[in-house]
Amino acid sequence: MSSPQREWTTLPDTTSETQDDFQAPFDGPESADARALRVTILGINYAPETTGIAPYTTALAEGLALRGHRIDVVTGMPHYPQWRIADGYDQSSMDQNVNGVDVHRRRHLVPDPPTPKGRIKMEASFGARSVRSGWNSPDVLLCVSPTLISTAMAIARARLSPRRPAVGVWVQDLYSLGVVETGAMDGRGARAAARFESEILRAADGVSVIHDRFRDHVTTNLQVDPNKVEVIRNWTHIQPMGTIDKDAVRRSFGWAEDETVVLHSGNMGAKQGLENVIDAARLADAEGRRVRFVLMGDGNQRPQLEEAAAGVSRIQFVRPLPDLEFRSALAAADVLLVNEKPGVAEMAVPSKLTSYFTSGNPILAATDPMSTTAHEIRASGAGIHIGSGDPRELLDTALAIGSDDVSSRRFGDAGRKYCTRVLSEDYAIDRYEGWLRRLAAARRSPARTESLTTS
Repeated sequence: MSSPQREWTTLPDTTSETQDDFQAPFDGPESADARALRVTILGINYAPETTGIAPYTTALAEGLALRGHRIDVVTGMPHYPQWRIADGYDQSSMDQNVNGVDVHRRRHLVPDPPTPKGRIKMEASFGARSVRSGWNSPDVLLCVSPTLISTAMAIARARLSPRRPAVGVWVQDLYSLGVVETGAMDGRGARAAARFESEILRAADGVSVIHDRFRDHVTTNLQVDPNKVEVIRNWTHIQPMGTIDKDAVRRSFGWAEDETVVLHSGNMGAKQGLENVIDAARLADAEGRRVRFVLMGDGNQRPQLEEAAAGVSRIQFVRPLPDLEFRSALAAADVLLVNEKPGVAEMAVPSKLTSYFTSGNPILAATDPMSTTAHEIRASGAGIHIGSGDPRELLDTALAIGSDDVSSRRFGDAGRKYCTRVLSEDYAIDRYEGWLRRLAAARRSPARTESLTTS
């Protein structure tokens, strides 16, 4: 069965159609003064976790420390995406200095499986430990969401502190949208979650979100004062691969030279809807198509996915890899896949995208056409998006892209350019430094009337 010809073979350059998302050149941190800040970051995910939110929290903490600030991180024990405490972290507490950051780990409940009630208990247990930890009298307390319960507890403690710090909330996922889009809550429960998220964000001195679409939701639906909301994009946290022996890398994974390798990396959870990928591989088996779908990573859905894939030859599961091997795998694949469950549209920007953009390979996103993920694909010009939950379209489109060398190179080049233009780590950390300085300055001078956001 031949692969259908697709319209992207003549796709025009779309990188100019979303200029509002591109950030203007930045000449350095916008500082209210030049003194070093004391910043305490509260977030349950941190290195050595390698996926999700942890790489960004870690990079921000270490980047601020390199700029001369005193950074403390109160975090949990490594557990994601496996949803079990990593080996070597069975203590109740662990305090260490890592790359200039004082990291205070506190043990918390890890639900198995991570049901909605289990996650609530996990957040509450982490919050209880984190608010009893020493915060080192920070100028700014930065809470990493979506752990809203621990954020609420932290804000309550901050308000009671004699030396009240400014409180910023860094929104990586939209909590109230997440519970709806993953099917965890609906009706009254979903409305209660939205009210809770609104109250927490409105109680903070400032809110940072990772996408303009997030800002729209936070200001319009959650009724947060627009002057309190800053948009600072997540960045590419892995380095592009240099020249590799692609054939050797493919052989090491058992990938044939003449098969199209479609690789999905990262968490295997509910919002990824990876049953769609298994169904596409099953179709490929039935039709004898030269394709291999690779699910690389871990997560609470992995055992069920492996069970569902029993007897399907054109799918492969790969455990999480160290950095160099991970980057090599991305570079050696033919197509990089983002797959989202039908109905997931606004809750998150998949962190895997920032890694995919560095690979030089095309991206295929099976997602809602109005989703934040689809928006990023259009903005970057790094691939195409198709509908979610359609294994036939996924299979046919993946084969068509994988066999189109010209379009693949164009998509890959566009992704790398997007990294340089929009997703610079130094640029983002400079922006965060300026934002944190403004929060601290406003807290020291409550009568100030100027905006806390960049004009």
